[in-house]
Amino acid sequence: MEKTLNTVRIAVSGKSGCGNSTVSRMVADALGLRFINFTLRNVAAEKRMELSEVLEAAAADEYWDREVDTRQVSLAREKSGCVLGSRLAIWLLPEADLKVYLKAKSETRAARIRKREGGELETVEAFTNERDRQDRERFLRMYSIDNDDYTFADLIIDTDDIAPREIAAMIIEKAKTKIC
Repeated sequence: MEKTLNTVRIAVSGKSGCGNSTVSRMVADALGLRFINFTLRNVAAEKRMELSEVLEAAAADEYWDREVDTRQVSLAREKSGCVLGSRLAIWLLPEADLKVYLKAKSETRAARIRKREGGELETVEAFTNERDRQDRERFLRMYSIDNDDYTFADLIIDTDDIAPREIAAMIIEKAKTKIC
């Protein structure tokens, strides 16, 4: 089947606060694609738990991550035409037509998370750094994935000083050149 922009599968990854969800949604909306972003945050909401509780449970039990990963990849594979935005999208959806990694400095990510969720900046940054550490350890243990090694991505964007609309436009342009 010939790929077109409305049948493309785009995987977008990055650590918390890089803009995964925001940018993935913008790209999906612009291209008329399904937006898939199922995370531990969604599981926490479904189970009426605090995110910190789910993260603590996930550190001790692989069920949590495997549940998230299985559900999101299954959704992405249901039919073509989607933007999957998640921490491991570019690794877990190897058939993606375009793999994008978003990165930003720790302090930039913490400031964005604080703006979204509130709290003291120092506390948010410490929580985010600890979460990054725990995520990396789990991903290595569970899948042998080092989420600090994203050099294979088709497009790597430093989001520190770029607005989400500009990032989305960069991804759409790359999709056009790669697919069409």
